[in-house]
Amino acid sequence: MPFAITGLIIVLFFILVSCIKIVPQAKAYIVERLGAYQDTWGVGLHFKLPIIDRVARQVNLKEQVADFPPQPVITKDNVTMRIDTVIFYQITDPKLFAYGVENPMMAIENLTATTLRNIIGDLELDQTLTSRETINTKMRAELDRATDPWGIKVNRVELKNIIPPAEIQNAMERQMKAERERREAVTRAEGEKKAKILEAEGAKESAILRAEADKQSAILRAEAEREKMIREAEGEAEAILKVQQANADGIRMLKDAGADEAVLKIKSLEAFAKVADGQATTILLPAELQGIASIGAAFKEAAK
Repeated sequence: MPFAITGLIIVLFFILVSCIKIVPQAKAYIVERLGAYQDTWGVGLHFKLPIIDRVARQVNLKEQVADFPPQPVITKDNVTMRIDTVIFYQITDPKLFAYGVENPMMAIENLTATTLRNIIGDLELDQTLTSRETINTKMRAELDRATDPWGIKVNRVELKNIIPPAEIQNAMERQMKAERERREAVTRAEGEKKAKILEAEGAKESAILRAEADKQSAILRAEAEREKMIREAEGEAEAILKVQQANADGIRMLKDAGADEAVLKIKSLEAFAKVADGQATTILLPAELQGIASIGAAFKEAAK
């Protein structure tokens, strides 16, 4: 009997423990009582009645990603291509999510395929390839409106891949190759043009520098020639000044020595003798000097 009581206590303990539920962050528990919806448990500690209450579903409230396989679509100009999409969604109402639709992910996938076909059917091939943002916006709006009764909010829709037919892919690759070659040719032409411009600017700068150097050299030569002429003129002027100073000093010394008129006349004759040593063919003598010359001639004859 004591063993039976102990076993009953252990069973009751486990039943009570199983009635204690802790809901983690970003989770929601759907609780049913006798098969009917009872409550939605949020984060924290909760208790349920044994046997009659049960956790029917655990709902993840995080933002989730659904990557759907490529879907065949036909454009307005009758081109068949394959497009795969990525859906970013979040459950906002766990109760609607649990009881709104049987298989929410399958429903969203089929809804995505039909919405994508409707949107692409109104666009041509070129528009489809260049209007991804427009397609994404339209699909998000349509899916968000359709999934709202299911407690699901579609936050973002992205076209992952757009796969056109093989012949169109080849044509696009040839076009891209031609465009790339054209851009490379334009780039080379621009590079050659810039190189020529730089070369011309370099030649121009070199010519300017050479002209400036020639100008400076000419200015320096002219200044040197002028300095030379100035120094030569100063030297000649100084030499003349010294000669004149020497003559003045000689005359002053004769005057200070008390030289008479005869001595002065003899000095004058010496000066004229120096003049006669030059290239002149005619010499004009003062009258006084002519008289002295005649006296000298008379003395010379007497001496003979």
